[in-house]
Amino acid sequence: MKLKAIDNNGTLQGFMLVKSCDRKSAKNGSVYLDLVLADGDGDVVAKIWDFKGTPEQQPAASSVIRVRGTLSTYNGQPQFKIDRFRQTVPEDGIKISEFVPSASYEPDYMFDKISALVDSLKDPMLKKLVSAVLDEYKDRIFELPGAYKLHHAIRGGLLMHTLSICRMALAVAEIYPSIDRDLLLSGVILHDIAKSEEFSVAPSGLVDGYTAGGTLIGHLVKGAIIVDEIGKKNNIDENTLMLVEHMLISHHGEPEFGAAVRPLFLEAVVLSALDSLDANIYEIENAVKDVEVGDFTARMWALDDRKFFNHGRKKVTTDAVL
Repeated sequence: MKLKAIDNNGTLQGFMLVKSCDRKSAKNGSVYLDLVLADGDGDVVAKIWDFKGTPEQQPAASSVIRVRGTLSTYNGQPQFKIDRFRQTVPEDGIKISEFVPSASYEPDYMFDKISALVDSLKDPMLKKLVSAVLDEYKDRIFELPGAYKLHHAIRGGLLMHTLSICRMALAVAEIYPSIDRDLLLSGVILHDIAKSEEFSVAPSGLVDGYTAGGTLIGHLVKGAIIVDEIGKKNNIDENTLMLVEHMLISHHGEPEFGAAVRPLFLEAVVLSALDSLDANIYEIENAVKDVEVGDFTARMWALDDRKFFNHGRKKVTTDAVL
């Protein structure tokens, strides 16, 4: 916890992110607030007893508040009793990235790396297409998480996931000369572009659900729509658009996982495989890093309900080398 002691009576003070805040009634009829707070290092259950304010005056989920109170233990778990709180103001200089899980690289660094790869494309149509889409969507994807609850569900996670696959794609294209490097990179860079339309994003910058369009259409098909619309505005030829759109609508591999069709040419197959590989690596790393050496993770439903072993031969981290 980043809370700091301010006196000898155990009083702590600091800034915390409100992950949830539920208004409840005590047995004596008084109102209290049941909260989960986070500070970037961990979560803590918190209570505001005998709350006199209206629902509009209570801390809002995904907001950062300044709190003062005491930390104790209840049923073997830490519990923070809040005596006072206030909303933050600009003068506090708060950065939301300090309170929520975030990529270990700054978004501008990752975006610049991806932009450099776009500049390296030799196919003029693909270069023009990818540049136009990124120009249109940069602000919407800059700090976007890569997922709602699964892989790369952190601020900046979408760029981290995309850049990770780009690096793998470059290596694979070096090994297999049949792979069209420009086509593969274009598909990688654009494959999740429509997650900006699919996700509902909380003030914290994390995903808190799906939009209606995200649920009804999804980012695979919406991504193909975006590519088609922007491509036609920029006079991209039909064959180029067809290939890129196919990569986007097929990159989940199988219809049961959301693919509109299965991948039907080499670069589409490679994109789908690398997308799955990067997601699985992140999921396993994220789970294994929190268990002791010699122990197993809990069962992971997204990975065939398997539990994974921490063999201890290397320190496990989700910080990919980008």
